[in-house]
Order: sequence, then structure tokens, then C-alpha cells
Amino acid sequence: MSFHWTCPYCDRDTTITDTYSTTYFDLTLKNATGSRRFSTTLIVCPNPQCLKFTLEIAMHELLITQSGPNRAVEDVLESWNLIPPSSAKVFPDYVPQPIRDDYVEACLIKELSPKASATLSRRCLQGMIRHFFGVSKSRLVDEIDAIKGQTDELTWRAIDAVRKIGNIGAHMEKDINVIVDVGPNEAQLLIGLIERLLKDWYITKHEREEHLKNIVAVSQAKAAKKTGP
Repeated sequence: MSFHWTCPYCDRDTTITDTYSTTYFDLTLKNATGSRRFSTTLIVCPNPQCLKFTLEIAMHELLITQSGPNRAVEDVLESWNLIPPSSAKVFPDYVPQPIRDDYVEACLIKELSPKASATLSRRCLQGMIRHFFGVSKSRLVDEIDAIKGQTDELTWRAIDAVRKIGNIGAHMEKDINVIVDVGPNEAQLLIGLIERLLKDWYITKHEREEHLKNIVAVSQAKAAKKTGP
């Protein structure tokens, strides 16, 4: 069996073929929720410069049969990232620490509290806008309006969507009996946008600057050899 996988440590896309193992154990003792099968998956990154491992556990409903082996239902009831403790990617140090902290925390609580995760994505986005664009206003909506012409329309609309969904987690409705929920999948969409913006705004910019600096350095070295002592 082989499958596509992205390492959360080095962010390398790869196909996993033999650097993984899966084990199973069953809960058949009488309990309040019923029989369960747990699967643990250990994956080692095949990148020689990384070689770090991840560990995940998933829970399935277990069907007890009298005539044959017990069978697990395919659908996953719940899953947990044990190592690393979330799906957060590792971003370089030139991304400000408070932004990275909010992003990691948004990933950590995505399943436990999607509303809180969305609120942290909103806060992370505000920090990125203030740092990257140098915009600082009293309200996030005004900061987003201020960068409208500095990014493409679809990205801007997605950024504003993060603000709106984050507001659901940050502010109670006027009618407290009205419940507007945020699910884990929706929280993950916001996290995914934060990751894309971190790459577009910070990593791409940094790599471009390093590339141009290298070109200038090569040119200066050639010029120094040409003039010589």
C-alpha cells in the first residue's frame, strides 16, 4: 500500500510506501458507548534531512460477530494526532512568533473547540495584516478594507470570510438563543487559508529576496575578480 503524505515537520510532499506501520487493538469490555476498534499509525518521514515521525490514533465502531472475526466500521468516529499534537506546520523564524503561536494554537484546538480555533485564525490574520502591510486600525474590518487593492479579489474575499467566521467565535449573538456553530471542517478551511497566506506573504517573499541577494553577490564577486589587485 502507498499513499500521499505531507510531512508536518519539513513540509515535504511525498509518497509513503514502506516507512509506516499500523497496529490495531479492540475495546470489547462492556461500557457505555459500545465496542470500539482503535488503529495507531506511525509514519517516518523518508526525507534524509528530516526522518521525524508522526503518530495518530483513530477510533472505529466495532461490530461483534458470532460466526466470524469481529469487523470494524470503515468510518472514523474520532481521531487524535499524538505526535506532533496537531496538524500545525512548522514555519520559519522570520514569521513573527505571536503569529506562529496563534496559528499553532488554532490547530491544537480545532477539534475540541472549532469556534475558538476560528477566533484564533481571525487574530492570526490580523497580526499578519498589521505586520506584512503595516496597517493598524481599531477594527479588523477597516484593516481588511485598507488592503483591498493590494491583493487579488478572491484572496481578499477569503480574508474577509475569516474575519466573519472568526466573529462567530468571538462575539455572542444579540439573541442568545440563536446558535451559529462553527464545525471542525470549517475551522480547518480557515487554518488552510492562514497557511497559504503565510507561504505567499512570508516564505515566497523571503525566498525571492534570498535569490536576488545571491545574484547580486555573484555579480559583485565576478566584478572583484575582474578588477583584481
